[in-house]
Amino acid sequence: MIDDLWYKNGVIYCLSVGTYMDANCDGVGDFRGLLRRLDYLHGLGITTIWLMPFQPSPGKDDGYDISDYYGVDPRYGTLGDFVEFTHGCQQRGIRVIIDLVVNHTSDQHAWFQSARRSKDSPHRDWYVWADKRPANANTGMVFPGVQKSTWTRDKQAGAWYFHRFYDFQPDLNTSNPLVQAEILKIMGFWIQLGVSGFRMDAVPFVIATKGAKVRKPVEQYDMLRMFREFLQWRQGNAIILAEANVIPETDMEYFGRDGDRMQMMFNFHVNQHLFYAMAAADSRPLAKALAATRPRPATAQWGLFLRNHDELDLGRLTKAQRETVFKAFGPDKTMQLYDRGIRRRLASMLGGDRRRLELAYSLMCTLPGTPVIRYGDELGMGDNLDLPERNCTRTPMQWSTEPNAGFTESDRPCMPPIDKGPYGYEHINAASQRRDPNSLLNWTERIIRMRKEVPEVGWGDFKVIATRDPAVLIIRYDWRNNSVLFMHNLAEQPREVSFAVELPDDAGRLLVNLLTEDHSRAGDRGRHTLLIEGYGYRWYRVGGLDYLLKRSDIDSKISRTSRQTS
Repeated sequence: MIDDLWYKNGVIYCLSVGTYMDANCDGVGDFRGLLRRLDYLHGLGITTIWLMPFQPSPGKDDGYDISDYYGVDPRYGTLGDFVEFTHGCQQRGIRVIIDLVVNHTSDQHAWFQSARRSKDSPHRDWYVWADKRPANANTGMVFPGVQKSTWTRDKQAGAWYFHRFYDFQPDLNTSNPLVQAEILKIMGFWIQLGVSGFRMDAVPFVIATKGAKVRKPVEQYDMLRMFREFLQWRQGNAIILAEANVIPETDMEYFGRDGDRMQMMFNFHVNQHLFYAMAAADSRPLAKALAATRPRPATAQWGLFLRNHDELDLGRLTKAQRETVFKAFGPDKTMQLYDRGIRRRLASMLGGDRRRLELAYSLMCTLPGTPVIRYGDELGMGDNLDLPERNCTRTPMQWSTEPNAGFTESDRPCMPPIDKGPYGYEHINAASQRRDPNSLLNWTERIIRMRKEVPEVGWGDFKVIATRDPAVLIIRYDWRNNSVLFMHNLAEQPREVSFAVELPDDAGRLLVNLLTEDHSRAGDRGRHTLLIEGYGYRWYRVGGLDYLLKRSDIDSKISRTSRQTS
């Protein structure tokens, strides 16, 4: 059962093949280069690689405009190279999930080219058409300020086609049973080639009704059950990680109240309130977001992330909260995007402050769910705001101080690496950090190893422990008679906190620090009083028979620590 739910205690690493490692020196990353870096990823401790789109594409939207779902873009290699890559992952115990982008295709896809030629085309109803420009064509844009409409007239077709995203990405008519059957076929194809699941792009749009007469789209949730059932028939432990930025009241519709729809979903609600908590040093809205997203089936799991390949969407925050985050992490208009988000990497948002970076990663690893790491964040990579829109956070991986960050030997890389300022590859790179035992890379490796040793976070139930200080978040997990507790100080100043851990048999009186020798024993009233430094964090295992048997040894360490402090 635990192996079937492998995603419950995993660590996911997201990367783009095209910007990770170039093996054939043409300036574009490829699967052969990625295969060379598998030992690096294995050493980091990640359990799952999430690949962004690598299928053939005109490349107008970083590969999300797919023109063939059953191939590999020649720039990245061949299907044979892909299979060699998945085989290499299997040898190292690493799973692979890939992007499933089926809300829309490229306008160069053979299906759309067929559909636009004739109303009698077998693919005509695979897309969404209107004879006249719909009245609501100026509403519902995903990219406001960049995208002007959701309907575009195609001269060859003599009709208007619907596109929730850019005009070169016509939406598929996902209500069409033939389109649904094709989506299943796509999943089956890649499962057969060694993947363990999919990160499904834009799920609310995939399942929504579409058309010129649709004023308020209706979500067809049963479609999610169909996807789930197909995967379980083909490969029982394959999963779908849904990108669904929805309100908490609809979470269970995506998971399925019986756990029969999506296995995983990104927790955008917690993500946005987490950044507000870090900006305002106020954990209370974050605690409310955790409570709002707490209900989920036993087999379901949240995906927890800090930054991803898109902008940091703040649309779920209040206007005042959003302005607080903008002021703290993206005060300049060039750092903002689509009137709702921030287009920066985490390290630059936090000013490269190692204390705050560790705090953020510690939060990601200890909030309810499975951590999802963006490539390069283990190094503290920055961004290039000179690049348009979201490309600023999609620069090549910084491997070394060699030209082009060791990403390619070509003098014409597909994307310019960051070569200036404090985040330039001469300062931030994997080779240098691997040799430094105190580097962010080596710290991240240690924190990933420890995260995998506390399965209570992935499997257990949680409780936020109240404190009188809003800057301090304390959360406890319980699973199979084991408990862990995590404390984070969101403020720059040290905080003294007093709290009790209420568990049977006084087990909560002993807190064993998992990261240092700084253990804690409750006082006479059963309360712990701890001093935590600014932007500090603590990982504790609560009591436990193994530790109680070693109580005298722990007591002596606590005593020594106390004498040294005094």
